[in-house]
Amino acid sequence: MRKNCQTAVIGAGLMGHGIALTLARAGQYVCLTDPNEDARESVSRRISESLRALGETDDRIAKILKKIEVSNSIAAAVRNAEFVFEAAPEKLALKQRIFAEIEEHAPETCILASNTSVMPISRIMSGLRLKTRALGTHWWNPPHMIPLVEVVCTEWTDDEAAKEMIALLDDAGKTPVRVQKDVPGFIGNRLQHALWREAVSLVENGICDAEAVDTVIKSSFGRRLAILGPLENADLVGTDLTLDIHENVLCDLESRRAPSPYLAKLVAQGRLGMKSGQGFRSWTEDEAEAVRQRVARHLKRLDGILLD
Repeated sequence: MRKNCQTAVIGAGLMGHGIALTLARAGQYVCLTDPNEDARESVSRRISESLRALGETDDRIAKILKKIEVSNSIAAAVRNAEFVFEAAPEKLALKQRIFAEIEEHAPETCILASNTSVMPISRIMSGLRLKTRALGTHWWNPPHMIPLVEVVCTEWTDDEAAKEMIALLDDAGKTPVRVQKDVPGFIGNRLQHALWREAVSLVENGICDAEAVDTVIKSSFGRRLAILGPLENADLVGTDLTLDIHENVLCDLESRRAPSPYLAKLVAQGRLGMKSGQGFRSWTEDEAEAVRQRVARHLKRLDGILLD
């Protein structure tokens, strides 16, 4: 693995600032850029706030910030980069344009990664001249607090490039998992949204309300998911019992190949969730903030930041 290497992060928003601080916190040099001037000017403050929330002292924060340079152009950010992480909005044409510019200015030995959460990496990287050094790295939100990074290989990705990326992420304290085939949603989002599809269907079909769905998950199998994966669980209870259950329930689960009409109706009505005050459930600003704080405290406890 390339030690103390030069990395570049394209995009200084929620994901980009978290990726940058994670790499710098691990000792890597980071050049960060964003087309939005406000995002560039505020990123040091936002990184400081995130580091402070992680329990870093002011001295440590100052040292980490010294490893992060903010640039006003992609060309300048990637000129000496050994790894580039793109963290732009989820728009295919935009990502393709960004990587065309990156390839124009970055060294040919530089490994290129897109942080898309669902788009096939092959579509994003299809126009590159050197496709063998391109892959996906799906960081989860917030990237400086969630361990997993899915490293997604395309049909063109060189095995050594994937290994180098995995080594870099491992050195940064992440938990990298290699995705061998480039499919939409990769591993995590395919699993997550299969669950969400059934959750929406239960409400849509009047089986229960949204609060009941969330309570069932949080008060039952959700409690063990952090330490017992579904296939571990299947082996624990026995694959024979798992088969018996599947023979009785799978035929009745939601299997439509398009988004739920109920979900589409919520969006059409402006019921966009916490940001609008109503979604599947109704939310006051205080209730929404309480949820955000609860999630943050939980993640910090998992990382040993909170000891109470």
